[in-house]
Amino acid sequence: MKLSHGIVAGAGALLLAFTASTAFAKDLTIGVSWSNFQEERWKTDEAAMKAAIEANGDKYISADAQSSSEKQLADVESLIARGADALIVLAQDAATIVPAISRAKAEGIPVVGYDRLIEVPGVFYLTFDNKEVGRIQAREVFKKQPKGRYVFIKGSAADPNADFLHEGQLEVLDAAIKSGDIKVVGEQYTDGWLPENAQKNMEQILTANDNKVDAVVASNDGTAGGVVAALTAQGLEGLPVSGQDGDHAALNRVAKGLQTVSVWKDARELGKSAGNIASALASGTALDKVDGAVKWSGGPKGETMDAIFLKPVPITMGNLNVVIDAGWIAKDRACQGVGADGAAACR
Repeated sequence: MKLSHGIVAGAGALLLAFTASTAFAKDLTIGVSWSNFQEERWKTDEAAMKAAIEANGDKYISADAQSSSEKQLADVESLIARGADALIVLAQDAATIVPAISRAKAEGIPVVGYDRLIEVPGVFYLTFDNKEVGRIQAREVFKKQPKGRYVFIKGSAADPNADFLHEGQLEVLDAAIKSGDIKVVGEQYTDGWLPENAQKNMEQILTANDNKVDAVVASNDGTAGGVVAALTAQGLEGLPVSGQDGDHAALNRVAKGLQTVSVWKDARELGKSAGNIASALASGTALDKVDGAVKWSGGPKGETMDAIFLKPVPITMGNLNVVIDAGWIAKDRACQGVGADGAAACR
């Protein structure tokens, strides 16, 4: 919260489930800086986040950086000028955003680094366990293809999560790589996590290898979509491909057998948690008093941060019903165009 507002006593610890007994100051403003709305999941995050913030009696304001690091800097400045008492920031670039975070800290405004690491002391880090996401992706692809020529389509080089994911992937696959069972024939970061960039990277890798590829570990559903498009154009659809986020298009690909796994990170829970944490911090709750917070220093710089890591869930053709039953996706959307050899949940 801003220094000029004083410390609000008796805020108490934040419960992620958020109970009526939690005492927050009301009528505060929570500013949210989104990197982009390119991927459908951010709209889901936003709806849950906004609902939690408003349920706490606070106001939601936001800005969309449209995948521009420079615009995001200006967006954060604007959110501060509009009276934000706390900020939630989905960083487009973890390094570029630091001056804006420093400005917020100087103003006494607490910051939640949302889903992507902003490794600055005093920033609260909320995400899913990204190394575990990477492990899940690799495990599911490895089950389908324990030997062969592998490609890694990674996330944005500007996002530390891309490396966390890849570290998790390698924890699972390193032994097979070292033994020679797996040969890595391509590895590329994906600028901005954009599907079209992933598709171009995959096309180039296929050309360089005369289409001799057996499996692709892609780091999210957007990149997986680009990969599947490139594979399909070469008649290679159906090769093992990983992803994450539970995007509706990806879940439909899982149902059809075009994507092996989408690691579901229930964005509704992440958004709700962020809204509740931001409201608590704006009310004066200390970072280390947020319920469920742990001390974590696993970032590239080794900074010790207060953090919460939510648990991801693998969604495959065999358990597609999990996201349908949870109301994450309608059955007709998940099963659109699925044939007799598709997911059992669609029969």
